[in-house]
Amino acid sequence: MFFEHIYDKSLAQGSYLVGCQVTGEAIVIDAKRDVDTYVEIAKQNNLRITHITETHIHADYLSGSRELAAITGAKMYLSYEGGEDWQYEFDHIGLKDGDVIKVGNLSFEVMHTPGHTPESISFLLTDHPASDEPVMIFTGDFVFVGDVGRPDLLEKAAGIMGTKEEGAEQMYQSLEKFQKLPDFVQVWSAHGAGSACGKALGSVPSSTVGYEKVRNWALQFKDDKNGFINELLDGQPEPPKYFAMMKHLNKVDRPLLTEVPKHKKLTKEEFLTAYNEGMKIIDTRSNMEFAKAYVPNSLNIVGGNAFSTWMGWFMNYDESFVLICEDNKIEDLTRKLMRIGLDNIHGYYRPADLEELGLELKKGDFIDLDAFKNELTKENVQILDVRNQSEVNGGLVEGAIHVFVGHIEDNLDKLDKNKPTVIYCQAGARSTIAYTILERNGFTQLKNYMGGMKEWKSQNLPLTKQ
Repeated sequence: MFFEHIYDKSLAQGSYLVGCQVTGEAIVIDAKRDVDTYVEIAKQNNLRITHITETHIHADYLSGSRELAAITGAKMYLSYEGGEDWQYEFDHIGLKDGDVIKVGNLSFEVMHTPGHTPESISFLLTDHPASDEPVMIFTGDFVFVGDVGRPDLLEKAAGIMGTKEEGAEQMYQSLEKFQKLPDFVQVWSAHGAGSACGKALGSVPSSTVGYEKVRNWALQFKDDKNGFINELLDGQPEPPKYFAMMKHLNKVDRPLLTEVPKHKKLTKEEFLTAYNEGMKIIDTRSNMEFAKAYVPNSLNIVGGNAFSTWMGWFMNYDESFVLICEDNKIEDLTRKLMRIGLDNIHGYYRPADLEELGLELKKGDFIDLDAFKNELTKENVQILDVRNQSEVNGGLVEGAIHVFVGHIEDNLDKLDKNKPTVIYCQAGARSTIAYTILERNGFTQLKNYMGGMKEWKSQNLPLTKQ
């Protein structure tokens, strides 16, 4: 048997290529959209991708199953569980509980495991030349290492009300089925630490059924179903805005993107035309590099692992935008964005060329701890905490207003443009995003405390409860 775990750090997302080395057939599970990765792995290992499947209709990324099928000619095997409202709206082979996908000498038994979503399925793998016992289970967003999938996304992200309690109850029942599996079965999920699809995901890539029985909080409630449901629904992270779009695009027939696009380096004239027409400028440099000199009204979203998530929070899927980045970064950023369907990159511009634009570049007013303490002594200053709710529950700076960075544009009425405003988060990344958003919306007296709550706590400085 051939097995490879393909992990995308930017979305904490795992996909799998599993093949039978006797027949040369292979299956891909939960493909990301830049599918050249799987084609290359198969080629290097003398395999043919003949089967493609998914564990559920994903909310956090745009699936590449259809792109991969278009390139390889492989058949798609997708869930037919969950009822009429949870069916894929394009050609595929439907799967029900108990069905088996044969890939050479490998078999993948379908287990309907609703909870995260109604149509969610898992795949129990048996490598028949080696054993008649199952060896792995691919759980998608059902069971993670140390956690289970959240059941509230349909309500919070997709606006389908009244589904979270039902989903939590289904999760409880699905876990009863999971616990009956042999302890030695390896668990491979669709996400790791950093994903918003759960609240306590572990950082190691895999586990076993037996280990999860012992260490996963969700499997410790025995017969206490109500206790499990309450704990499962409590403290889930804020789902990014783009999740609703992913749910839609992964379900319907949509245009395909079978190659990673090449984007042009804009000339000075092309950049200025786009800028003067009001196109969004996304500066992907580090916070401190950005602060030295940046284009007025640009947004600073650092091009690291969280880049696509934050872009999904703040970008409209219909609008074009320009990236400020180095030549050697554009392909990586393009891949990150295509994984969530943000394909409208107008082009990119190099940071080194900003001075040539003829614009009056701005400098960020980024302050240290001593300066922040000084701001706290002033009567007319509003302090803005832009962390998420679970972080704020642990305490915030006295007098601070809490508005999560992802909701700032929807809550401008809570802030006074005429007051000096000092922003902080955990360590400076989200506060810089907030700084640039507020500046775009007419706030002129802004300061950004870069040390954030991480530095504040390290100095044992006082906190208050919201």
